[in-house]
Amino acid sequence: MATKSGGYTCTECGWRTAKWVGRCGECQQWGTVVEAQAPGATLGRTVRATPPQAGREARPITELSADAVAHRATGIGELDRVLGGGVVPGAAILFSGEPGVGKSTLLLDVAARVAAAGGRVLYASGEESTGQIRMRAERTGALHDTLFLASENDLGTVLGHIEAVRPQLVIVDSVQTLASDQVEGGAGGPAQVREVASALIREAKQRGVPVVLVGHVTKDGSVAGPRLLEHLVDVVCHFEGDRQTALRFLRTLKNRFGPTDEIGCFEMTGTGIAEVPDPSGLFLSRGGEPVSGTCATIAMEGRRALPVEVQALVAASATPNPRRVTSGVDSSRVAMILAVLERRAGARLHDKDVYVSTVGGVRLVEPAADLAIALAVLSAVADRPLPHELAAVGELSLAGEIRPVVGGAQRASEARRLGYRVLIDSEAGTLRRAREVAMEG
Repeated sequence: MATKSGGYTCTECGWRTAKWVGRCGECQQWGTVVEAQAPGATLGRTVRATPPQAGREARPITELSADAVAHRATGIGELDRVLGGGVVPGAAILFSGEPGVGKSTLLLDVAARVAAAGGRVLYASGEESTGQIRMRAERTGALHDTLFLASENDLGTVLGHIEAVRPQLVIVDSVQTLASDQVEGGAGGPAQVREVASALIREAKQRGVPVVLVGHVTKDGSVAGPRLLEHLVDVVCHFEGDRQTALRFLRTLKNRFGPTDEIGCFEMTGTGIAEVPDPSGLFLSRGGEPVSGTCATIAMEGRRALPVEVQALVAASATPNPRRVTSGVDSSRVAMILAVLERRAGARLHDKDVYVSTVGGVRLVEPAADLAIALAVLSAVADRPLPHELAAVGELSLAGEIRPVVGGAQRASEARRLGYRVLIDSEAGTLRRAREVAMEG
Protein backbone atom coordinates (compact mmCIF):
# COMPACT_ATOMS: atom_id res chain seq x y z
CA MET A 1 0.00 0.00 0.00
CA ALA A 2 1.17 3.50 -0.73
CA THR A 3 2.22 5.53 2.30
CA LYS A 4 0.79 8.95 3.15
CA SER A 5 4.18 10.63 3.22
CA GLY A 6 4.26 14.35 2.54
CA GLY A 7 7.51 14.00 0.63
CA TYR A 8 10.62 15.91 1.61
CA THR A 9 11.30 19.61 2.00
CA CYS A 10 14.38 21.82 2.40
CA THR A 11 14.69 23.56 5.75
CA GLU A 12 16.59 26.43 4.11
CA CYS A 13 14.42 27.50 1.17
CA GLY A 14 11.30 25.29 1.34
CA TRP A 15 12.01 23.35 -1.88
CA ARG A 16 9.98 20.12 -2.05
CA THR A 17 10.73 16.76 -3.63
CA ALA A 18 9.02 13.35 -3.70
CA LYS A 19 12.12 11.42 -2.56
CA TRP A 20 15.01 12.18 -0.27
CA VAL A 21 18.16 13.72 -1.74
CA GLY A 22 21.34 14.79 0.00
CA ARG A 23 21.52 18.19 -1.71
CA CYS A 24 18.72 20.70 -2.21
CA GLY A 25 17.91 21.25 -5.86
CA GLU A 26 17.06 24.93 -5.30
CA CYS A 27 19.61 26.44 -2.86
CA GLN A 28 22.25 23.70 -3.37
CA GLN A 29 22.75 23.21 0.37
CA TRP A 30 23.80 19.80 1.69
CA GLY A 31 21.93 17.96 4.47
CA THR A 32 18.95 20.33 4.61
CA VAL A 33 16.31 18.05 3.03
CA VAL A 34 14.09 16.44 5.70
CA GLU A 35 10.86 14.51 5.63
CA ALA A 36 7.78 16.69 5.50
CA GLN A 37 4.53 16.08 7.29
CA ALA A 38 1.79 14.27 5.39
CA PRO A 39 -0.47 16.70 3.51
CA GLY A 40 -3.58 15.74 5.41
CA ALA A 41 -2.00 15.33 8.80
CA THR A 42 -3.08 18.71 10.13
CA LEU A 43 -6.02 19.53 7.86
CA GLY A 44 -9.38 19.60 9.53
CA ARG A 45 -8.03 19.79 13.07
CA THR A 46 -9.45 22.41 15.38
CA VAL A 47 -7.02 24.31 17.56
CA ARG A 48 -8.53 25.03 20.93
CA ALA A 49 -8.20 28.46 22.47
CA THR A 50 -6.00 28.48 25.55
CA PRO A 51 -6.47 31.20 28.16
CA PRO A 52 -3.26 33.15 28.83
CA GLN A 53 -1.36 32.61 32.04
CA ALA A 54 -1.70 35.03 34.89
CA GLY A 55 0.43 38.11 34.31
CA ARG A 56 0.77 37.46 30.58
CA GLU A 57 -2.53 38.92 29.43
CA ALA A 58 -2.53 41.30 26.46
CA ARG A 59 -2.27 44.90 27.67
CA PRO A 60 -2.41 48.29 25.93
CA ILE A 61 1.01 49.37 24.67
CA THR A 62 0.71 52.69 26.53
CA GLU A 63 0.58 50.85 29.88
CA LEU A 64 3.83 48.95 29.26
CA SER A 65 7.24 50.16 30.43
CA ALA A 66 10.48 49.69 28.54
CA ASP A 67 12.73 50.35 31.55
CA ALA A 68 13.18 46.63 32.26
CA VAL A 69 14.62 46.04 28.78
CA ALA A 70 16.77 49.14 28.47
CA HIS A 71 20.28 48.90 27.06
CA ARG A 72 23.01 48.04 29.54
CA ALA A 73 26.56 49.12 28.79
CA THR A 74 29.22 46.43 28.44
CA GLY A 75 32.14 48.69 29.27
CA ILE A 76 33.48 48.62 25.68
CA GLY A 77 32.46 51.82 23.94
CA GLU A 78 32.86 50.58 20.38
CA LEU A 79 30.76 47.48 21.07
CA ASP A 80 28.07 49.55 22.78
CA ARG A 81 28.01 51.85 19.76
CA VAL A 82 27.39 48.92 17.42
CA LEU A 83 24.69 47.39 19.64
CA GLY A 84 22.83 50.69 19.94
CA GLY A 85 23.85 51.53 23.52
CA GLY A 86 24.61 48.18 25.09
CA VAL A 87 23.12 44.74 25.64
CA VAL A 88 19.37 44.35 26.10
CA PRO A 89 18.21 41.84 28.77
CA GLY A 90 16.81 38.72 27.14
CA ALA A 91 18.42 39.49 23.79
CA ALA A 92 19.97 36.80 21.58
CA ILE A 93 23.10 38.06 19.84
CA LEU A 94 24.91 36.15 17.11
CA PHE A 95 28.62 36.85 16.53
CA SER A 96 30.14 35.60 13.27
CA GLY A 97 33.54 35.97 11.68
CA GLU A 98 36.48 34.22 10.09
CA PRO A 99 38.56 31.82 12.22
CA GLY A 100 41.25 33.64 14.19
CA VAL A 101 39.80 37.12 13.67
CA GLY A 102 39.35 37.63 17.44
CA LYS A 103 35.73 36.76 18.26
CA SER A 104 36.54 34.72 21.36
CA THR A 105 39.09 37.29 22.57
CA LEU A 106 36.57 40.12 22.30
CA LEU A 107 33.80 38.17 24.04
CA LEU A 108 36.13 37.08 26.83
CA ASP A 109 36.95 40.75 27.36
CA VAL A 110 33.24 41.54 27.47
CA ALA A 111 32.69 38.75 30.01
CA ALA A 112 35.54 40.07 32.18
CA ARG A 113 34.18 43.62 32.17
CA VAL A 114 30.67 42.49 33.11
CA ALA A 115 32.13 40.31 35.88
CA ALA A 116 34.29 43.21 37.12
CA ALA A 117 31.13 45.32 37.40
CA GLY A 118 29.60 42.74 39.76
CA GLY A 119 27.66 40.57 37.32
CA ARG A 120 27.80 36.79 37.05
CA VAL A 121 28.86 35.55 33.61
CA LEU A 122 28.82 32.03 32.19
CA TYR A 123 31.26 31.35 29.35
CA ALA A 124 30.49 27.95 27.80
CA SER A 125 32.94 26.74 25.17
CA GLY A 126 32.68 23.64 23.03
CA GLU A 127 35.97 24.31 21.23
CA GLU A 128 38.42 24.96 24.06
CA SER A 129 39.05 23.43 27.46
CA THR A 130 38.69 25.49 30.60
CA GLY A 131 42.47 25.42 31.01
CA GLN A 132 42.99 26.94 27.58
CA ILE A 133 40.45 29.67 28.28
CA ARG A 134 42.12 30.35 31.65
CA MET A 135 45.49 30.74 29.90
CA ARG A 136 44.05 33.30 27.49
CA ALA A 137 42.29 35.11 30.33
CA GLU A 138 45.60 35.46 32.19
CA ARG A 139 47.20 37.01 29.13
CA THR A 140 44.36 39.52 28.65
CA GLY A 141 43.73 40.23 32.34
CA ALA A 142 40.26 38.69 32.42
CA LEU A 143 40.39 36.81 35.74
CA HIS A 144 37.40 37.44 38.01
CA ASP A 145 35.63 35.35 40.64
CA THR A 146 32.20 35.87 39.05
CA LEU A 147 33.31 34.67 35.61
CA PHE A 148 32.38 30.98 35.34
CA LEU A 149 33.87 28.72 32.66
CA ALA A 150 32.45 25.47 31.28
CA SER A 151 33.70 23.23 28.50
CA GLU A 152 30.64 21.34 27.21
CA ASN A 153 29.27 19.99 23.96
CA ASP A 154 25.89 18.83 25.29
CA LEU A 155 22.98 21.27 25.20
CA GLY A 156 21.30 19.81 28.27
CA THR A 157 24.46 20.23 30.35
CA VAL A 158 24.83 23.87 29.27
CA LEU A 159 21.21 24.53 30.29
CA GLY A 160 22.03 22.89 33.62
CA HIS A 161 24.99 25.26 34.09
CA ILE A 162 22.69 28.21 33.42
CA GLU A 163 20.26 26.92 36.05
CA ALA A 164 23.05 26.47 38.60
CA VAL A 165 25.03 29.68 38.00
CA ARG A 166 22.06 32.00 37.28
CA PRO A 167 24.24 34.44 35.32
CA GLN A 168 23.52 37.94 34.05
CA LEU A 169 25.25 37.12 30.74
CA VAL A 170 25.71 33.84 28.85
CA ILE A 171 28.31 33.35 26.10
CA VAL A 172 28.26 30.16 24.02
CA ASP A 173 31.30 29.49 21.81
CA SER A 174 30.12 28.19 19.48
CA VAL A 175 26.56 27.22 18.54
CA GLN A 176 27.83 24.75 15.91
CA THR A 177 29.68 22.68 18.55
CA LEU A 178 26.67 21.97 20.76
CA ALA A 179 24.32 19.03 20.20
CA SER A 180 21.08 17.83 21.76
CA ASP A 181 20.36 14.16 22.40
CA GLN A 182 16.74 14.83 21.44
CA VAL A 183 17.64 15.48 17.80
CA GLU A 184 19.27 13.13 15.32
CA GLY A 185 22.45 14.11 13.56
CA GLY A 186 25.83 15.38 14.62
CA ALA A 187 26.76 18.77 16.02
CA GLY A 188 26.73 21.50 13.41
CA GLY A 189 23.98 19.95 11.30
CA PRO A 190 20.97 22.09 10.35
CA ALA A 191 18.60 20.28 12.71
CA GLN A 192 21.05 20.43 15.62
CA VAL A 193 21.87 24.11 15.11
CA ARG A 194 18.18 24.95 14.92
CA GLU A 195 17.37 23.02 18.11
CA VAL A 196 20.35 24.41 20.06
CA ALA A 197 19.64 28.00 19.05
CA SER A 198 15.91 27.68 19.80
CA ALA A 199 16.57 26.24 23.28
CA LEU A 200 19.11 28.90 24.21
CA ILE A 201 16.96 31.74 22.89
CA ARG A 202 13.94 30.36 24.79
CA GLU A 203 16.07 30.28 27.95
CA ALA A 204 17.16 33.88 27.34
CA LYS A 205 13.58 35.14 26.94
CA GLN A 206 12.25 33.29 29.97
CA ARG A 207 15.06 34.40 32.31
CA GLY A 208 15.64 37.86 30.85
CA VAL A 209 19.33 37.05 30.39
CA PRO A 210 21.21 38.11 27.26
CA VAL A 211 22.79 35.19 25.37
CA VAL A 212 25.68 35.67 22.96
CA LEU A 213 26.14 32.90 20.38
CA VAL A 214 29.33 32.56 18.36
CA GLY A 215 28.69 31.26 14.85
CA HIS A 216 31.06 29.79 12.29
CA VAL A 217 31.13 31.12 8.74
CA THR A 218 31.34 29.39 5.37
CA LYS A 219 34.01 30.04 2.76
CA ASP A 220 31.89 32.80 1.20
CA GLY A 221 31.61 34.64 4.55
CA SER A 222 27.98 33.82 5.43
CA VAL A 223 26.90 32.27 8.73
CA ALA A 224 27.11 28.48 8.64
CA GLY A 225 23.97 26.48 9.34
CA PRO A 226 20.32 27.05 8.44
CA ARG A 227 19.21 30.55 7.48
CA LEU A 228 16.64 30.26 10.23
CA LEU A 229 19.42 30.90 12.76
CA GLU A 230 19.71 34.53 11.68
CA HIS A 231 15.93 34.93 11.86
CA LEU A 232 15.71 33.56 15.40
CA VAL A 233 18.26 35.89 16.99
CA ASP A 234 17.72 39.58 17.73
CA VAL A 235 21.14 40.89 16.69
CA VAL A 236 23.61 39.62 14.09
CA CYS A 237 27.14 41.04 14.30
CA HIS A 238 29.96 40.25 11.90
CA PHE A 239 33.57 40.61 13.03
CA GLU A 240 35.95 41.11 10.13
CA GLY A 241 39.53 42.06 9.46
CA ASP A 242 42.61 41.20 7.46
CA ARG A 243 45.01 38.80 9.14
CA GLN A 244 47.92 40.83 7.76
CA THR A 245 46.86 43.88 9.80
CA ALA A 246 45.83 44.39 13.42
CA LEU A 247 42.70 46.38 12.61
CA ARG A 248 39.30 44.74 13.11
CA PHE A 249 35.78 45.97 12.26
CA LEU A 250 32.54 44.96 13.96
CA ARG A 251 29.41 45.47 11.84
CA THR A 252 25.74 44.82 12.57
CA LEU A 253 23.80 42.99 9.87
CA LYS A 254 20.60 42.89 11.93
CA ASN A 255 19.58 44.74 15.09
CA ARG A 256 16.11 44.82 16.59
CA PHE A 257 17.17 47.27 19.29
CA GLY A 258 19.26 49.80 17.39
CA PRO A 259 20.69 50.95 14.06
CA THR A 260 22.25 48.57 11.56
CA ASP A 261 24.64 51.06 9.97
CA GLU A 262 27.08 51.45 12.87
CA ILE A 263 30.61 50.10 12.89
CA GLY A 264 33.08 49.50 15.70
CA CYS A 265 36.87 49.65 15.30
CA PHE A 266 39.26 47.45 17.28
CA GLU A 267 42.95 46.63 17.20
CA MET A 268 44.55 43.29 18.04
CA THR A 269 47.45 43.67 20.46
CA GLY A 270 49.75 41.31 22.29
CA THR A 271 47.58 41.51 25.39
CA GLY A 272 44.20 41.10 23.74
CA ILE A 273 41.96 43.40 21.76
CA ALA A 274 41.65 47.15 22.23
CA GLU A 275 39.01 49.54 20.95
CA VAL A 276 39.94 52.40 18.62
CA PRO A 277 37.56 55.30 19.37
CA ASP A 278 39.07 57.63 16.72
CA PRO A 279 40.51 55.74 13.72
CA SER A 280 40.95 58.90 11.63
CA GLY A 281 44.70 58.51 11.11
CA LEU A 282 44.86 54.76 10.56
CA PHE A 283 44.37 54.89 6.79
CA LEU A 284 46.71 57.75 5.93
CA SER A 285 50.41 57.61 5.13
CA ARG A 286 52.87 59.32 7.43
CA GLY A 287 54.96 61.05 4.75
CA GLY A 288 55.65 64.74 5.24
CA GLU A 289 56.07 65.86 1.62
CA PRO A 290 53.29 65.33 -0.97
CA VAL A 291 53.99 62.44 -3.35
CA SER A 292 52.55 62.01 -6.82
CA GLY A 293 49.91 59.31 -7.19
CA THR A 294 48.22 59.83 -3.81
CA CYS A 295 44.82 61.31 -3.00
CA ALA A 296 42.65 61.17 0.11
CA THR A 297 38.93 60.47 0.17
CA ILE A 298 36.31 60.42 2.91
CA ALA A 299 34.70 56.98 3.24
CA MET A 300 31.54 56.22 5.18
CA GLU A 301 31.81 53.19 7.47
CA GLY A 302 28.32 52.93 8.90
CA ARG A 303 27.55 56.43 10.14
CA ARG A 304 31.22 57.22 10.72
CA ALA A 305 33.23 59.24 8.21
CA LEU A 306 36.86 58.10 7.85
CA PRO A 307 39.66 59.63 5.76
CA VAL A 308 41.32 57.02 3.54
CA GLU A 309 44.31 57.55 1.30
CA VAL A 310 44.34 56.01 -2.18
CA GLN A 311 47.70 55.42 -3.85
CA ALA A 312 48.33 54.81 -7.56
CA LEU A 313 51.44 53.87 -9.49
CA VAL A 314 51.67 54.03 -13.30
CA ALA A 315 54.68 52.51 -15.04
CA ALA A 316 55.57 51.56 -18.59
CA SER A 317 54.58 47.98 -19.39
CA ALA A 318 57.06 45.46 -20.75
CA THR A 319 54.32 43.03 -21.84
CA PRO A 320 51.66 43.19 -24.58
CA ASN A 321 48.95 43.00 -21.91
CA PRO A 322 49.54 45.69 -19.27
CA ARG A 323 48.89 44.67 -15.66
CA ARG A 324 46.03 46.03 -13.56
CA VAL A 325 46.72 45.25 -9.90
CA THR A 326 44.46 46.45 -7.08
CA SER A 327 44.45 46.10 -3.31
CA GLY A 328 41.59 47.35 -1.14
CA VAL A 329 39.47 48.50 -4.10
CA ASP A 330 37.27 46.66 -6.58
CA SER A 331 39.28 45.65 -9.65
CA SER A 332 36.33 45.94 -12.05
CA ARG A 333 35.56 49.42 -10.72
CA VAL A 334 39.17 50.49 -11.26
CA ALA A 335 39.10 49.10 -14.82
CA MET A 336 36.04 51.22 -15.56
CA ILE A 337 37.70 54.33 -14.10
CA LEU A 338 40.80 53.76 -16.23
CA ALA A 339 38.66 53.49 -19.35
CA VAL A 340 36.89 56.76 -18.49
CA LEU A 341 40.24 58.48 -17.86
CA GLU A 342 41.59 57.41 -21.25
CA ARG A 343 38.44 58.33 -23.16
CA ARG A 344 37.29 61.47 -21.31
CA ALA A 345 40.48 62.91 -19.82
CA GLY A 346 42.97 62.01 -22.54
CA ALA A 347 45.20 59.93 -20.25
CA ARG A 348 47.35 57.38 -22.10
CA LEU A 349 47.01 54.19 -20.06
CA HIS A 350 46.53 51.36 -22.56
CA ASP A 351 50.27 50.61 -22.68
CA LYS A 352 51.07 51.11 -19.00
CA ASP A 353 50.87 48.99 -15.86
CA VAL A 354 48.57 50.49 -13.24
CA TYR A 355 48.65 49.65 -9.54
CA VAL A 356 45.97 51.02 -7.16
CA SER A 357 45.93 50.41 -3.42
CA THR A 358 44.57 51.79 -0.16
CA VAL A 359 46.58 52.53 2.99
CA GLY A 360 46.09 50.53 6.18
CA GLY A 361 44.35 47.52 4.66
CA VAL A 362 40.91 49.14 4.52
CA ARG A 363 38.61 48.11 1.67
CA LEU A 364 36.67 50.72 -0.32
CA VAL A 365 33.53 49.38 -1.95
CA GLU A 366 31.44 52.52 -2.33
CA PRO A 367 31.46 54.59 -5.56
CA ALA A 368 32.28 57.76 -3.60
CA ALA A 369 35.97 56.84 -3.91
CA ASP A 370 35.89 57.02 -7.74
CA LEU A 371 37.08 60.63 -7.88
CA ALA A 372 40.00 60.00 -5.50
CA ILE A 373 41.11 56.97 -7.53
CA ALA A 374 40.89 58.93 -10.78
CA LEU A 375 42.87 61.89 -9.41
CA ALA A 376 45.51 59.57 -7.93
CA VAL A 377 45.99 57.90 -11.33
CA LEU A 378 46.13 61.25 -13.14
CA SER A 379 48.65 62.51 -10.60
CA ALA A 380 50.80 59.43 -11.17
CA VAL A 381 50.64 59.81 -14.96
CA ALA A 382 51.66 63.48 -14.83
CA ASP A 383 54.11 62.87 -11.95
CA ARG A 384 52.68 65.90 -10.18
CA PRO A 385 51.68 65.57 -6.52
CA LEU A 386 48.30 66.78 -5.41
CA PRO A 387 47.97 69.18 -2.47
CA HIS A 388 48.48 67.34 0.81
CA GLU A 389 45.29 68.80 2.29
CA LEU A 390 43.02 67.79 -0.62
CA ALA A 391 40.26 65.17 -0.15
CA ALA A 392 38.16 64.14 -3.16
CA VAL A 393 34.64 62.69 -2.92
CA GLY A 394 32.44 61.80 -5.87
CA GLU A 395 31.12 59.04 -8.14
CA LEU A 396 32.49 58.94 -11.68
CA SER A 397 30.06 58.26 -14.50
CA LEU A 398 30.92 56.83 -17.92
CA ALA A 399 30.32 60.25 -19.44
CA GLY A 400 33.07 61.76 -17.29
CA GLU A 401 30.69 63.53 -14.94
CA ILE A 402 31.06 63.65 -11.14
CA ARG A 403 27.82 62.45 -9.58
CA PRO A 404 26.58 63.20 -6.03
CA VAL A 405 27.12 60.63 -3.29
CA VAL A 406 25.27 59.72 -0.11
CA GLY A 407 26.29 61.65 3.00
CA GLY A 408 28.10 64.42 1.15
CA ALA A 409 27.51 66.99 3.88
CA GLN A 410 28.76 64.68 6.63
CA ARG A 411 31.84 63.76 4.61
CA ALA A 412 32.65 67.42 3.98
CA SER A 413 32.16 68.31 7.65
CA GLU A 414 34.48 65.52 8.82
CA ALA A 415 37.10 66.44 6.23
CA ARG A 416 37.13 70.08 7.30
CA ARG A 417 37.40 69.03 10.94
CA LEU A 418 40.56 67.12 10.07
CA GLY A 419 42.00 70.05 8.10
CA TYR A 420 41.21 68.91 4.55
CA ARG A 421 40.01 71.04 1.66
CA VAL A 422 37.21 69.01 0.15
CA LEU A 423 36.70 68.55 -3.58
CA ILE A 424 33.21 67.11 -4.02
CA ASP A 425 30.74 66.70 -6.87
CA SER A 426 29.20 70.16 -6.60
CA GLU A 427 32.62 71.85 -7.02
CA ALA A 428 34.06 69.48 -9.62
CA GLY A 429 31.18 68.92 -12.02
CA THR A 430 33.19 67.02 -14.61
CA LEU A 431 36.40 65.00 -14.59
CA ARG A 432 38.31 67.63 -16.58
CA ARG A 433 37.21 70.37 -14.19
CA ALA A 434 38.14 68.20 -11.18
CA ARG A 435 41.65 67.70 -12.60
CA GLU A 436 42.09 71.44 -13.12
CA VAL A 437 40.91 72.29 -9.59
CA ALA A 438 43.08 69.60 -8.03
CA MET A 439 46.21 70.53 -9.95
CA GLU A 440 45.71 74.23 -9.17
CA GLY A 441 45.95 73.39 -5.45
